[in-house]
Amino acid sequence: MILATLCYVKRGGKTLMVHRNKKPNDIHEGKWNGLGGKFEAGESPEECVRREVEEEAGLVIQNPRLHGLVMFPGFKGNDWYVFVFTATDFEGELIDSPEGKLEWVEDTKLLALPLWPSDQIFLPWLAQEKFFSAKFIYNGEEFRSHEVMFY
Repeated sequence: MILATLCYVKRGGKTLMVHRNKKPNDIHEGKWNGLGGKFEAGESPEECVRREVEEEAGLVIQNPRLHGLVMFPGFKGNDWYVFVFTATDFEGELIDSPEGKLEWVEDTKLLALPLWPSDQIFLPWLAQEKFFSAKFIYNGEEFRSHEVMFY
């Protein structure tokens, strides 16, 4: 089981995205994604998301907002549980990310990017006032189905 975070940093109608194009053998290669990664021992979801955004983008976020939990059973051999956040309160300057090219993308253009099929589904949920819990089923990289509950 792998615990991870995913954060969509937002400002002025744009979202900070990373085009995953730097790491060899990256399962996300060529895709656009939010910022985040795996928990370190003893971290809370909030500590993990703050550390990951700073490592990947150089930004220090405050008050990240938890929107939901997404689960990917058996994805690449592991069950992934990902806490999904947004952040609008941050400081710092963007760095040359080790993950890929960082870019502020117009919110209206997010769904036109090459995203994982699951991201196409849950990104619009970030605008809702409800918490979501979802399971996304993949067979390899092929998307199969999803289930969701809103609270």
